[in-house]
Amino acid sequence: MTELTRPSVRPANPHFSSGPCAKRPGYDLQALSSATLGRSHRSAEGKAKLRRATEMSRIVLGVPEDYLVGIVPASDTGAFEMALWSLLGARGVDVLAWESFGKGWVTDIVKQLKIEDVRVLEADYGELPDLGQVDVSRDVVFTWNGTTSGVRVPDGDWIAPDRQGLTICDATSAAFAQRLDWPRLDVVTYSWQKVLGGEAQHGMLILSPRAVERLESYTPPWPLPKIFRLTKGGKVISGVFDGATINTPSMLCVEDYLDALAWAQRVGGLDGLIARADTNAGRLAEWVERTPWVGFLASAPETRSNTSVCLKIEDPEVACLPAEAQAAFAKKLAARLDAEGVAKDIGSYRDAPPGLRIWTGATVEASDIDALTPWLDWAFAVTKSELVEAA
Repeated sequence: MTELTRPSVRPANPHFSSGPCAKRPGYDLQALSSATLGRSHRSAEGKAKLRRATEMSRIVLGVPEDYLVGIVPASDTGAFEMALWSLLGARGVDVLAWESFGKGWVTDIVKQLKIEDVRVLEADYGELPDLGQVDVSRDVVFTWNGTTSGVRVPDGDWIAPDRQGLTICDATSAAFAQRLDWPRLDVVTYSWQKVLGGEAQHGMLILSPRAVERLESYTPPWPLPKIFRLTKGGKVISGVFDGATINTPSMLCVEDYLDALAWAQRVGGLDGLIARADTNAGRLAEWVERTPWVGFLASAPETRSNTSVCLKIEDPEVACLPAEAQAAFAKKLAARLDAEGVAKDIGSYRDAPPGLRIWTGATVEASDIDALTPWLDWAFAVTKSELVEAA
């Protein structure tokens, strides 16, 4: 293939978006034919479906039996906000931020909740903060996998098992693709539309016994909206974790999530899902290693995400351009791939450094990653040739 020759093989599925993510292989709307539609979500059938969703989530993720698993409103954001507003303020807070969403949690904690005793541990895109600086006598707020930087924590070893504070973890692009260290996590949130490719608007909130104890022994000084209230009369509202959601869920989305969970079990459960994501990320890494014009935004291999892979353009003639010109180049490259119908929604996140962001989670097929990489080379070559001609 010469530099500007258009590749002949296209990905069968061009959906590499980091959220909502690709539907499972073989997905068909007929899978939703048993949805409990036109019925109350509080009917016996509706509650049974919701309960089944939490039970299957527990099984696939390996959530300990003494942790509570609930469905809450407003996707991962709603679940995480619920945790922050309900639990913080009892002690000082360490919040980690190395990408867009972590920085958003900093804003909520400092400017909205206005907690005074806050330490913000930050790092640039592509790096992790110094995890050794985290003080687990305080509450700790962090993302497990930084979706907009492609940087994840390598493990949970930096969290002391005998901690005094709570660990509150946004795991939305890690759950079902990375092994979460449950004994070291007190609150975990995620959304359906990430690794399993479910539909959006619903979040999952998982609470350890330590988190429940905090809820039942501490009342925050600020008012809580109804959709954030997890206690009544000083006790956790158990129904939230037993199929009685705080507000009305979409039973069509619930059916879609159940279908995704059933597929997860068919491919080997958590081990199978992690293996698929690792394979996909590995195929992309092999291409990056042999391709001089591109590199990982995540500098350390052990912190590179196996779901949201963020890439930067390292070609000297592009990398030397002003930041605005680099961003324009990356957008043009991504737009060209979109127009060709081979890669949808792979531009870097708006707040992140310019580049590409390619989802390699379990619902993506490795064969589609293999078909994508020649198109990446082609799109770069064409876009660069236009840059040279315009110079």
